[in-house]
Amino acid sequence: MTTILLTGSSRGIGAAAKASLEARGAKVIGQATSSKAVDTVPADFCEPGAPHELWEAALARTGGEIDVLINNAGLFDPNPLDRSDIEWLDAWEDTMRINLTASAQLSRFAVRHWQERGFPGRIVHVASRAGHRGDSPAHWHYAASKGGMLAMHKTIARQYAHEGILSFAITPGFTDTAMAGDYLESRGGAGLLADIPLGRVAEPEEMARIITFCALDAPASMTGATLDANGASYVR
Repeated sequence: MTTILLTGSSRGIGAAAKASLEARGAKVIGQATSSKAVDTVPADFCEPGAPHELWEAALARTGGEIDVLINNAGLFDPNPLDRSDIEWLDAWEDTMRINLTASAQLSRFAVRHWQERGFPGRIVHVASRAGHRGDSPAHWHYAASKGGMLAMHKTIARQYAHEGILSFAITPGFTDTAMAGDYLESRGGAGLLADIPLGRVAEPEEMARIITFCALDAPASMTGATLDANGASYVR
């Protein structure tokens, strides 16, 4: 049985991915900022020690082996430029810690775990089209965190492929989650859909199918790939 640690599993893309992976027979340990579910570890990534505590708790629940890490947890709060310096910096650092630093810590734990055991492993990074094309004036921090995630993904893929450690990234555009809904409303609602040639936002289940493919099915030669899933609103 494939054992998977999935962050941000309580709602949206994460919840859909958890259901999809479990339907394929995987054992999934989720993470949420707070949770009482037996298969989900509460961990607040604003706390520097939380990723390590999560990793150890996940290992304990899987019998000491994790085959796949999925970095999906994310924060998408606006950070207007006219805030005070300390407010702007606090929001920047919270977003970086949740979106990028925690993902880096968990990826490091995963790579070392597989190296020490001589086992292959997979990391799936749920980034964003914002990592390619940027975002709104109030979301510098979000775009920067996702751009950093993509650079980290490429580095992992290039450096550890020869050890059977694979890395994949997914860059969703707008997805039909509460987070994206709030953003669409703040930017003019349905009018923003004109930027999406497909004419609609993605469904969480669509992203879940891509995550499941990367976690379980993608051939090794795809390591390092970034899969765009944004309705052609960003085309490289």
